[in-house]
Amino acid sequence: MSISPKLEIKDLNVSIEDKEILKGVNLEVNGGEIHAIMGPNGTGKSTLAQALMGHPRYEVTGGSVLLDGEDLLEMEVDERARKGLFLAMQYPSEISGVTNSDFLRSAVNAKQPEGKEVSIMKFMKQLDKKMAQLGMDESFANRYLNEGFSGGEKKRNEILQLMMLEPRIAILDEIDSGLDIDALKVVADGVNSMRNPNTGFLIITHYQRLLNYIKPDRVHVVMQGRIVKSGGPELAERLEAEGYDWVKEELGIEDETVESKA
Repeated sequence: MSISPKLEIKDLNVSIEDKEILKGVNLEVNGGEIHAIMGPNGTGKSTLAQALMGHPRYEVTGGSVLLDGEDLLEMEVDERARKGLFLAMQYPSEISGVTNSDFLRSAVNAKQPEGKEVSIMKFMKQLDKKMAQLGMDESFANRYLNEGFSGGEKKRNEILQLMMLEPRIAILDEIDSGLDIDALKVVADGVNSMRNPNTGFLIITHYQRLLNYIKPDRVHVVMQGRIVKSGGPELAERLEAEGYDWVKEELGIEDETVESKA
């Protein structure tokens, strides 16, 4: 395994129920880099996230994805997670009967070699530290996973999982949706604290406001199921100011929608 992680997406095609959504996505994410994926609703952004994580509804019909040189598409979902791929979901599931701390300890230890599991004391010390960093009350540890959580609490919980699991490649699917400005800053601080050569980020967002707090290295615009334009942070600023019409005019795109949901 390489010291610094690398995600290589080459000519990726993905369909849902025989409808083609992604039509040749090419992207490379390295450790220490933050890439932002932007685009209008219904252009394939969340499809990319779900396909990379292995959601069974999303059928890969062409192309390849390598994680540290290994074929990601041949792996089951749990194997992808063990190899260091992480998805912070737009709509996290609620799981009754499983506490946050139990879930996280199981997830952390699933990544450890046999016999090298993290002790309960070391785990709780780390959990308490990360929760304090995210402004989460200690009671969160004993609450059932996302059950009864507000939208903002669920998003903080996703970032808590990110910080505890320390993945090699982290995909954040609209982690900013539904957050007020204070919660947004806390979430952004959590992500920024993870910015290091051992983790690469793929952040899917509609809004420039998140990128005011998490500065991306590269910004990519997705339309018609592919990346049509890439640039630096200034690209996101222009999209915020002018919308997407100038991109469509520049590239001769009329209808950019490929799916009913982003």
